[in-house]
Parts: sequence; structure tokens; C-alpha cells
Amino acid sequence: MTATLTGSAVPADTYDVALYDLDGVVYLGDEPVNHAPAAIQAAAARGLRPLYVTNNSSREPEDIAAQITGFGIPCVPQEIVTSAQSVALLLQEELEPGARVLPVGGKGLRTALSAAGFELVTSAADAPAAVVQGFAPDLGWHDLAEAAYAVRAGARHVATNLDGSIPKERGVAPGNGALVRAVVEATGIKPLASGKPLPAIYHQAADRLGASTPIAVGDRLDTDLEGARAAGMPGLLVLTGVTTARDTVLAPAHQRPSLLAIDLRGLFVQHPSPVEVEDGWWGSGAALARVHDGALELLDDPTGPLGPSDTQRLGGSTRARVSLDGWRALCVAAWDAADRSAPLAPEAVPALVVG
Repeated sequence: MTATLTGSAVPADTYDVALYDLDGVVYLGDEPVNHAPAAIQAAAARGLRPLYVTNNSSREPEDIAAQITGFGIPCVPQEIVTSAQSVALLLQEELEPGARVLPVGGKGLRTALSAAGFELVTSAADAPAAVVQGFAPDLGWHDLAEAAYAVRAGARHVATNLDGSIPKERGVAPGNGALVRAVVEATGIKPLASGKPLPAIYHQAADRLGASTPIAVGDRLDTDLEGARAAGMPGLLVLTGVTTARDTVLAPAHQRPSLLAIDLRGLFVQHPSPVEVEDGWWGSGAALARVHDGALELLDDPTGPLGPSDTQRLGGSTRARVSLDGWRALCVAAWDAADRSAPLAPEAVPALVVG
């Protein structure tokens, strides 16, 4: 899959299963993301069946399904795929049946490990074969210390995911990866990890519904979109969570989305394929962009004819408002430059406001 935007007909009519991330896509903490409930239901009515793929291992699928249903989106536990379920499958390949494991995380992690046949213990003194670390908001120093004691005594260190942060209704908060790094600091041992961006969780999810044309939908480059690339699936990025428009322009090849949208209403519009024009210009819809002398240049006037006098040279210290097509064109131009060994310096890319 080429590491650039691919374009698409209306995604709700093109793909058969949407693998939605949760935090930052469907909800922010206890609140639904704007437009998400209506978009998910409308897409399902057009044949785009939903599955929810999350790196959050702390909660039970039943609880997550109930929350989604509370937003007005009909949801059953079988539509939830968690990193706890994924890590349990991984451990079945790594450990003997019935091995002792020390879970450091929430109820959802303990349930998934128990269902996979492992014996759960509560202390490093119980000589676990593995420590399985997942996010839970009530984890404390004693939990992390117990994990470190077990790992230093020889237990495998396994993480459900390595997300450094999670979007919440009040802002961005530390995620499981930040807590995992605390144990790594104490032990010096790098953990085995499951969840996104590893491709297995996406393949497990797609197989659950027998998807033939799945699409991954997420808000993070380093988990959702990197995972989609690794799984060989198209990935739609929305700007309702962690990743910014500026981040996307600077995205490395293995994290680039295939499609871009402001929010989930992007499921119901056509996405133009990028077009290479002369003199290094790249077009997307009505917009044109290029990298020239180490700077971004944009022709972004969807209401009328474009000419050289309309060229906007974007500086890194500015804040620029661009159209959705302008954002797309900027991404493709910057990615092409990076692929030709002429990447933009981060300080050359301004904050972008899309819309």
C-alpha cells in the first residue's frame, strides 16, 4: 500500500466494516465526540458495520458497549475488541497453558486473562511467569512496584499497549505507555507489547465479522494509523482526538493515513485522489501545494480560479487556516518531499486550522 493519500469514493458505501477507535473518535471521557453517534448509525444503515477496536484494556466489553449504547448507538459486547483480549491471545502463544500471570490493570484485563485459562496472582512472591500491564485510572505506585519486583525476578513483562497518552474530556492525560515506562525505568527490560500499532488486533477484529474490505478509523498516528498501515488496511484519520493537522503533514511513511477528515462526517463524502502537477505541485480537489526551498506553498481557493497571486507561503511561526482539500494537498506535497530525501524541518510547518 503506497504511503500517501489514496482517495476514495464515499467510504460508507465502499467498505464493509469500520474498525473504530474509541478514545478520541467515539468519545472523550464520558462525552460523545461531536457528530460521532449520528455518523456511526448512518454508516451502519448504509452497510458499514461497526467494530470498536481499543487499546484500553481496563474495562469490560459489556461496560464499553453499554456506554456506546448510552450515546444512542446500538452496541453489543461482541462488537468490542480490546487490547486485553488481544494480549490474552498473544500470551497463549508465549506461555504454557494455565501459567501464572500477574495482571497490573483493570477488571477487563483480569477477565480476558482468566478466560484464556491463566492463573491470576496478586504478588511477585507468587512467582508469575509474566506480568501483564494494562491501563487503569486507579493504578498506583504499589502496583507498579509489584510489577517491577516480578520482572526483575524473571517474569516476562507484557504490555497491552504502549500509548503514551489518552485524550480525555479535560485534555490529554498519561496513557499506559507512560506507566509501562515507569516499570522499564526500574528494571531496564523492554516489554513485549500487544494492541495497536501491531497488526494482530486489526486482523483479529476483521476476522470476527469476516470483513472483506475493512477500514480503520482513528485519531492517532502512532497507534491507529500505524496499525492500519501494518495491517495493510486503509486508515481514515479524524481530528477529534490527539493528532493535529500539523502532525499529519510531518507524519513518517509508516504512520500516514490513507484518508483525511475533520470528523466522522468524512465517511459520507468522496475523498479526492492526489494528483501530481508540474513544478512539484500536488493537487487535491480544488487545492494545490508544494514544497519549495524548504517551505510549504499553498494555493487554496475553492471558490474561484487559482493563480500565482493566490499562493500562500506558510511559515512555521504562523497559524494558518486551510480548507480540507488544502490540508490534504499539504500532506501529499510534504510526504513526497520527504520520500525524495528532502523532508521539511518541523519548525517550517505551522499550526493548521482546518475548515
